[in-house]
Amino acid sequence: MSVNDRPVFVLAGTGGGDLRSLEDYRRVGGYVSLEKARQMGREAVLEEIKKASLRGRGGAGFPMGQKASFLPSPAQAHGPIYLVVNADESEPGAFKDREIIVRVPHRLIEGIQIAAAVIGARACFVYIRGEYLSEYEILMAALAEAEGAGLVSVPIIVHRGAGAYICGEETALLESLEGKRGMPRSKPPFPAIVGLYDSPTLINNVETLATVPKIIEIGGDAYAKIGVKDSTGTRLFSLSGNVVRRGNYELPHGTTFRELIYDCGGGISEGRKLKAIIPGGSSSPLLTADQVDMSMDFDTLQKAGSFLGSASVIAIDERACMVQLGLRIGQFYMYESCGKCTPCREGTRWIETLLRKIEEGRASHAELDLLVDVCERMLGKCLCPLGDSDAMVVASYVTHFREEFEAHIDQGGCPFGGSSSLEGVRSPVDELYRGRVRQEAAR
Repeated sequence: MSVNDRPVFVLAGTGGGDLRSLEDYRRVGGYVSLEKARQMGREAVLEEIKKASLRGRGGAGFPMGQKASFLPSPAQAHGPIYLVVNADESEPGAFKDREIIVRVPHRLIEGIQIAAAVIGARACFVYIRGEYLSEYEILMAALAEAEGAGLVSVPIIVHRGAGAYICGEETALLESLEGKRGMPRSKPPFPAIVGLYDSPTLINNVETLATVPKIIEIGGDAYAKIGVKDSTGTRLFSLSGNVVRRGNYELPHGTTFRELIYDCGGGISEGRKLKAIIPGGSSSPLLTADQVDMSMDFDTLQKAGSFLGSASVIAIDERACMVQLGLRIGQFYMYESCGKCTPCREGTRWIETLLRKIEEGRASHAELDLLVDVCERMLGKCLCPLGDSDAMVVASYVTHFREEFEAHIDQGGCPFGGSSSLEGVRSPVDELYRGRVRQEAAR
């Protein structure tokens, strides 16, 4: 089966275009699943989602049906039940949720209404990334259409974030929704019991909810036959980096990185060689080029020491200096750390400082060992995954490309001699650092 013949669910019916209007969406069977779900009843719908083995598409990959079953029933809940949609999508390399909102906003709304009925939600909240202005406007227009047609029985409130990466973490997102500073909560209690406004809350990603209508349409058993065991159905893979055709490709779990990069993406730009693969956005540990035939599914990536995460695949060619890439990653996580827990607040700064010294050729071999030690000491000690992600990712760069790190130390600078594809690429943190250096030099 070629990549062009594979099943499409989330973007079904678009034909390369979009289904923004209610009329267009209904023409391809839109909102039929919502009516079917209402007739089936909440328990029957939940059972179909469980049969489908639908795992969360936001990063953690926790089964949606199991997550929903953790919530008390409306009769047993100590207060109102809420559904929260994570549309923050701040992971570097991730851009699939924005395409869902732009091209099939009604499919997301339909999925939200089905899920809200399953858990008995009083209200639904969509937390959308603040930079997604066009996406926000498209979603609001679609919501107005759906409300006008009487299709929204559970209110949907769309809330724009303020550009904080940490608010992609579910409890920091809840804090932000409540009008507080976006910082993770200690767990337990978990959101299923004490979530938004201290009430039972189900939190799911955009793609997860946009998949629900198709599961109700074809049935959970049929959906579970697509993909591979424990990684069922299709996934929107965001492909970027040094490839000919960047973009989102909806493919079944179990498709290989080679098929995505070479068949869908047209291969590495300018005929260059593949050097490494970031498999699930910046927070996932690196894979090497010889792992290109690996299956893209949750369990296979986990066994390989990485994560499928947000399914944001970044192809890296032979021109990239891995120390420079590690530094850019380290800068990002240091900049985005909320500072609430000490291991992350201090650890991300140590990682960035040591990487910068290595990249500039000012470090010793002992400091390279110290970098690895800092990463090891951070793992499992942070309040949320942000600090762990920084530590795991940087450690994987050193593990797979230690010779490049050592070359920086031995040669007193980057062995690429300015030819790296990342040479001159700056970040906000980098500009702040350079400004501080200039100020110190002027004193």
